[in-house]
Amino acid sequence: MMQITSTMPSQNIKTFPARRTSFKIAGSPLSSAITATPVTSNESTRKHLSNLDKLLQKQSHPTPPELVNSDTTEMSRGKGILQSLNLARLWPQLKAAEDMSPRHLNRLQRLLSKSMEYSPRSNLGRRWREYHGSNDWNGLLDPLDENLRREVVKYGEFIQAAYRVFHTNPSTSPDKAPLPRHVIPPDRSYKVTKGLYATSSVGLPKWVDDKAPDLGWMTQRTSWVGYVAVCDDPREIARMGRRDIVIALRGTATCLEWAENFRDVLVQMPDEESESNPSQAKVECGFLSLYKTTGAHVPSLADSVVQEIRRLINLYKGETLSITVTGHSLGAALALLVADDLSVCAPEVPPVAVFSFGGPRVGNRGFASRIKSKDVKVLRIVNSQDVITRVPGLFASEGLDKKIRDTTAAGLLDVLDDNMPWAYSHVGTELRLETKMSPYLKPNADVACCHDLESYLHLVDGFLSSKCPFRSNAKRSLWKLVNEQRSNVKKLYTSKAKTLSLNFDRHGMGGPVSPSCLPSPSQ
Repeated sequence: MMQITSTMPSQNIKTFPARRTSFKIAGSPLSSAITATPVTSNESTRKHLSNLDKLLQKQSHPTPPELVNSDTTEMSRGKGILQSLNLARLWPQLKAAEDMSPRHLNRLQRLLSKSMEYSPRSNLGRRWREYHGSNDWNGLLDPLDENLRREVVKYGEFIQAAYRVFHTNPSTSPDKAPLPRHVIPPDRSYKVTKGLYATSSVGLPKWVDDKAPDLGWMTQRTSWVGYVAVCDDPREIARMGRRDIVIALRGTATCLEWAENFRDVLVQMPDEESESNPSQAKVECGFLSLYKTTGAHVPSLADSVVQEIRRLINLYKGETLSITVTGHSLGAALALLVADDLSVCAPEVPPVAVFSFGGPRVGNRGFASRIKSKDVKVLRIVNSQDVITRVPGLFASEGLDKKIRDTTAAGLLDVLDDNMPWAYSHVGTELRLETKMSPYLKPNADVACCHDLESYLHLVDGFLSSKCPFRSNAKRSLWKLVNEQRSNVKKLYTSKAKTLSLNFDRHGMGGPVSPSCLPSPSQ
């Protein structure tokens, strides 16, 4: 197994000998350390920072009391003064050089490695219901609780596994039932019990096949969309305080799935037939179509997931269970429909929670009320710069909608909710992130980056609170982010990704993982 080298390549970093003679403070330590040579260029700036960094980071052995003299005393005093200085505040041009310091580059080298850093998970024990949303995650989001951060990242990586499986073999035969797919969950304490398929109720016009016959799987009506997995490791079950059942759903991939996304007129839920009910639950036509349509050789997503969950509930009857539905983009929308059905699929249903990433609006206020009344807990992870989270619907801003409802115009909105085909509303509790908080991503990152799942997990891993910057001890690898969003990553880091001689460890991107550990730890 290859490991990343512990030192920087000599051809990529210029080293400057730190002065080890008498560091005496005749006057101001700042003047003796910096102003002796004016900062006239980036090279000079880099040299000063390199020297200072080496001096401050040098691990010296404790000096016996009998060997202490005035020189060492003055040196210690000078070092303390230098350590208390924030040079980047004094000269903005030093900020770039600070980012180029050996200490910073060593950390960057670790972050750019494929190898993930691991730390033991905390025991959730009796608090598992709280982390599963029993109290709507009150007091856990701002600042973000370390244990909850781990759980959110874990469920996001379940979705990434769904994407990987689909893109490895996206085709589904229109003539025969699909074969089982090999799914490797990111957490090896879970085992996959069933693959899931979604089918579009619409097809592309014949002229599309005539003009572009090589589109292949992009035009298929039925596609593999996710899977069901259950925790099967006694140690992990003990740590989590229950046996967890996960349903993971990927986002939009085929042409027909995109076509369904744009069928954004609200339609009533199949079990709400009463036209006289002004607050009946309605959802987007396209989402409901993908969820309810039966394929030529596979059941609908609705039937498939309900049957499997009923089987698992019966199989593990008497145990403490939880059901967690997680999805990204289109998968986040389908996750709400799945959770709505699962909440009433059996006489005694375990607690149901949804962890959604970059999800669009799915239904109206009646649907939101319906989800809440069924005690389904929903945590929406939202990037404020992700436009997908603001569609479909009349208002692009949830905040604007709330402000209007607090005024005398609220009655007008109620009328629109009951009668307009685009009166959408979000569901559940929100964890709001922002691309601009990341020190690695460009603040003007494009739509694709702001909606990308790896960008979401990167932001979750670094999020502290709405009032604090990106945490300095974030440990999630930047390798995937740099490779998938290179044009949206700051030039400093893309250039270093090229110049750093990294021995990537592929074992870290899919090899065996101890069930007691998790990548992207909080500590």
